[in-house]
Amino acid sequence: MNTNLIQKYNIPGPRYTSYPTVPFWDKEGIDLEDWKKTTIQSFNESNDIEGISLYIHLPFCESLCTFCACHKKITKRHSVEEPYLETVLKEWNLYCDLLGSRPKIKEIHLGGGTPTYFSSKNLRKLIEGIFKRADKFSEFEFSYEGHPNHTTEEQLQTLYDLGSRRNSFGVQDYDIKVQKAIHRVQSFEQVKRVNDLSRKIGYESISHDLIFGLPFQTEESIRNTIKKTIELKPDRIAYYSYAHVPWIKGVGQRGFDENDLPKDSVKRHLYELGKQLFFENGYVEIGMDHFALPTDSLSISMEQRKIHRNFMGYTAGKTELMIGLGMSSISDSWYAFAQNEKSIEAYTEKVNQGVIPIFRGHLLSDTDLIIRKHILNLMCNLETEWNEGLSKQIKNEILSRLKEIIDDDLMEVYNDKLVVKEKGRMFVRNICMAFDLRLIDNKPETRIFSMTI
Repeated sequence: MNTNLIQKYNIPGPRYTSYPTVPFWDKEGIDLEDWKKTTIQSFNESNDIEGISLYIHLPFCESLCTFCACHKKITKRHSVEEPYLETVLKEWNLYCDLLGSRPKIKEIHLGGGTPTYFSSKNLRKLIEGIFKRADKFSEFEFSYEGHPNHTTEEQLQTLYDLGSRRNSFGVQDYDIKVQKAIHRVQSFEQVKRVNDLSRKIGYESISHDLIFGLPFQTEESIRNTIKKTIELKPDRIAYYSYAHVPWIKGVGQRGFDENDLPKDSVKRHLYELGKQLFFENGYVEIGMDHFALPTDSLSISMEQRKIHRNFMGYTAGKTELMIGLGMSSISDSWYAFAQNEKSIEAYTEKVNQGVIPIFRGHLLSDTDLIIRKHILNLMCNLETEWNEGLSKQIKNEILSRLKEIIDDDLMEVYNDKLVVKEKGRMFVRNICMAFDLRLIDNKPETRIFSMTI
């Protein structure tokens, strides 16, 4: 690692799960009729060819994890389950009425919150309710996130019986001091239990989420966490950089002193150490924060250059239309983004009024669509071709902004394409920022992003 380069490029920047990024969506938002129009357009273009994706946000958790930047609702009252799912299914019916013909679902992902907060009975009610008005696409994938402390064998079996073959467990770190600081105490035995049960039931891909940069993490604790992870041999490992944004997420991320966080080159060393250990145990690096066994669909997709990145991170394939259901979910019609109301009360009120419950969004311009494609290429394949829609002027402006990165030998520029070098992989967010016309034209006056490294 070059610590000077890390210090130089470790600046606030987007993670590019979308372009434009949410802070730079048009201030006026998106008209509901425009959102409906782009949704129908995308559906008509792609439903028969590739199907659609559903992201369903299940926001409830029994306790607050202080590292979490998700929209969630903390409660131990499980009476909230049924009314919430009834609203989600009502929202789905609004979309089915809009689309006109039966959707062919290629992918469903249950995110949280804690999806396994919900009972097996209610999870079955949700998925069976979705398919009352939809069919499975020929290549169907159903995945979900689970909390090791709150996932039962019955839930695992029920979701498998409903068609899920992939799940993901939030591990984060096994060190007890770190776990107490982030309010996420779970033993290795608990993780092993749900991992082994998943294997026994027949799940084909199991993912573990780890985070580096958490309070009190050390080289020793990361080695121990990864050693334990490798012992269970998950098919995928997401190794996320902790995004410390307490000015956005409030009290949840102020549960510890910022001085307890590993900084800059120390934090990056924890990533490089993890990367080395993953490589030694047969994993392949995917993008900037994922690893997978060569047999996993994510690795195969990367080899075939079909990998995609969206609001769920890296995925093995894309659909033009992704509908987000539930409080705060974000939908993507390729031509536009739309986010649902962030509070359960506002979300429920709109759905009960028969209104698709978006409260903001962005209609992509022709330039947005071109830049979006370049940033996706860089984030997924670490290269992009210049001839994909960029004017000579914009290309020259991008090259000017990339001059230091090129001079630092982090990337190569050819007549027809730009390629990120292996040692430049850690700076891919910085490289994408040179393409981000919305960011350049509207530099934020206050800090709104986490650090890039």
